[in-house]
Amino acid sequence: MKAALLHVLIALVLCISVATSGVFNSVLVDLTYDHYAEKTVDYLPGFLAMPFNSLVNLGYVAVGVYWLLRRAEDRDDNNKQHAAYVKDVFAVMAIAYPLVQWVRLATLSRVPAVLDQWFTLPIFAWVPVWCGFIAHGWRPRHALAAETCSLLSYALALAHDRGFEVALACHVVLAVTEGVLAQRRFGDALSLRYLGLAVLSCFGFVALKVLDHALARYWPFRHLTGHFWSKVCDFLQFHYSFCFLTRLTSLAPKREEKTE
Repeated sequence: MKAALLHVLIALVLCISVATSGVFNSVLVDLTYDHYAEKTVDYLPGFLAMPFNSLVNLGYVAVGVYWLLRRAEDRDDNNKQHAAYVKDVFAVMAIAYPLVQWVRLATLSRVPAVLDQWFTLPIFAWVPVWCGFIAHGWRPRHALAAETCSLLSYALALAHDRGFEVALACHVVLAVTEGVLAQRRFGDALSLRYLGLAVLSCFGFVALKVLDHALARYWPFRHLTGHFWSKVCDFLQFHYSFCFLTRLTSLAPKREEKTE
């Protein structure tokens, strides 16, 4: 857990340093509350000005803390440390990411807005890293290369106004593809169910966010807006990804034993 906390913190500090340097000042980000369908509440403090979209971030924290405290399952005691590290990095990401989102809503500043977009990429990239660990064991150079390439891919946002969306779409497709391949090799009916729920949550996350303003015309989405429910889908996506990947982590050694 300590190693996971340290490594995520180092990456976080580096990203903040780059973001505050002005490198991404030309990146297109939304810096007004008009971007969201939820109405602000003027008499509340800034960190609760948009209460539902702010408080939903606690869901991420709850998921992250829950999985951070869960023990890793692996038959090999030596490999168990690596399994715990891979899980804990993902859990720390789940805890850190909503804090950035919350600061973005509270301040409407460029740096947290950039970081909100940027951090999404290495989070999705960690899924292929974890799938690689399940299939081939822990390969630190591979993990470092994958996360570095993921972070660098945000440079697409400098090349085009929709560069971030392109990078994110590639990350989502890669994560789903690696998950499906891992399921076919190591999975069972339960892991397939978790994979399906994770993919469904991912679809809800994207669709509800895009349709935020359109859905606000309908009464059920006037207070708990599409953006709010997209965030619910997002932390459920985290949860079911944990369920899926930890299930495969426990199944893979047993499946390999049968094939030897």
